[in-house]
Amino acid sequence: MKKAWRTTASLTVAATLLASAVVYTAQAADQEEQAAKGTPRLAGKYELKNPAELGNGIKQGGFSALIHLPKDPKNVFYTTTDRGPNGEIKVGDEKRRTFPLQNFTPSIYKISVEKNEITILETIPLSLPTGKDPITGTKLISGVSNLEGEDEVPYDGEAKKKLAYDPYGLDVEGIAYNPKDDTFWLCDEYRPSLIQVKRDGTIIQRLIPRGEKEWFANSPLVPIKDVLPAIYSTRNQNRGFEGVSITPDGKWMFAAVQSPLANPDAKAAKASRVLRIIKIDLKTGKPVAEFAYLTTDAAQLKGVQQYDIVISDLHAINENTLLVDERDKNAGKDAQVKKLFTLNLKGATNVLGKYDEEVNGKTLEQMSESDLKQAKVKVPSKRQVLDLLEYDYPFEKVEGVTMVDSYTVALVNDNDFDIDNTGTTTQLWQFRLPTKLK
Repeated sequence: MKKAWRTTASLTVAATLLASAVVYTAQAADQEEQAAKGTPRLAGKYELKNPAELGNGIKQGGFSALIHLPKDPKNVFYTTTDRGPNGEIKVGDEKRRTFPLQNFTPSIYKISVEKNEITILETIPLSLPTGKDPITGTKLISGVSNLEGEDEVPYDGEAKKKLAYDPYGLDVEGIAYNPKDDTFWLCDEYRPSLIQVKRDGTIIQRLIPRGEKEWFANSPLVPIKDVLPAIYSTRNQNRGFEGVSITPDGKWMFAAVQSPLANPDAKAAKASRVLRIIKIDLKTGKPVAEFAYLTTDAAQLKGVQQYDIVISDLHAINENTLLVDERDKNAGKDAQVKKLFTLNLKGATNVLGKYDEEVNGKTLEQMSESDLKQAKVKVPSKRQVLDLLEYDYPFEKVEGVTMVDSYTVALVNDNDFDIDNTGTTTQLWQFRLPTKLK
C-alpha cells in the first residue's frame, strides 16, 4: 500500500510539473513571439455593463484612476471616481460648473474583470474621521469645490442656484497603495492635494501647497499639512494633480500635474510643454525632488493645442522608472496622442525650488526645449511603450494606468458618467508587452 501511494504521488507530482512546464513554455513562447515582433498585444477588453442608476438619469461611471495590488488576483483592481457627475452650462457669457448630484461622494471601487465584463465588487465612499460634511450632512464627503475665489463656483444641475462650498470636497484623479502601512493615497485637482486614506475610505491627512493651510482654519475635521511647493497653488482650475503612484517598496511617492502651471501667468501655461512630476519621501512626508516632463510638441500635430496635451496618470515601476500616460483632448479619428511612455529619472535634473521664479528672464513653464538645455536642465528620457491609436482606441480620457505584472499593463477610461448622453461606456483594456518593464 505504501509503495502504491508513493507511485501515485510521484505520478501526480510529475503531471503537475508537466502541466507547469507546458504553461511556462506557452508563456515563454508568447513572450518570445512578441519580443520578435516588438509590438504589444491587446490581451482583453472589459466593459462596465448595465451601470447602476445614481439619480437624475445619471449612471455609474467616471473611473479616473487604476491600481492593481501585488497580492490580489490578477483580475482584481481598484479605481476611483472623480468629484462626481458635473458639467458646464453657458449662461450669457459665463460658463457655470454644475453638480447635478451635489451629495455624490467620491469613492474607491474594488472591481474585477472577467468574460469581457467589469464587475464592481465593493464601493468604498470617502469619509471624514469624525463630524459631518457641510454638503452631505454625514461623515461622507462631497465632490463640490473647496474655496470661494480659488475654485470654480459650484451650481446646481440647471446652473441657476449657487451651491455652498465644501472645504472637504475632493476631485480625485489618481490612486496609489503603500504596502508599508496598508493605506491608499489619492491625488486631487482642487488645491492640488495628496490625500492618505484608510482601506475603508476614512481620510487620514491631506497634503497641500505651502501657504494654503490658513484657508482651512475653519474646517478642522481633516488634518492638513502644507508641505507641497507653494508654486503648485498656481495650477489652473481643474488642472491640478492627475496621477499618483508609490514605488513597490513603499519608500517614494510620485505625483504629476495634468497641465503646465500658470507660472507666471495663464499665458505661459497655454504655450508651455513643461509639466511637473514631484517625488515625496513617504517616511517624512516631504518633497525631495521634482522633474520637468516635456510633452509632445503640438506644433508637429494637426488640430491639437499644446495646452490640451496632458498627463493623465503614472505608475512607479521603481524609484528611477515611471510609466506615464500622455494624451490629447480628442477622441476617435481626431485623436493624435494616446501614448504610454517609460521615463528614466536617472540623470534627470532635480528642479525642486530652483525655477519657480524667473531665471534668465524665464520660469520653468516659460522655457522651451532649447531653453531647458541652455539652463542645463536635463529632462527624464522618454521611451514609447504603447500607442493606443494603433489599436483604434476610441476614447478621449484614458485616465487610469497600472501594471498587473512586469509584462502586462491595464488602463481604464473616464466616461464622465456619460452626463452628455453620448453613449460613452467605461472600459478596461489590457495589453501584453513584448519586453519586461523594469
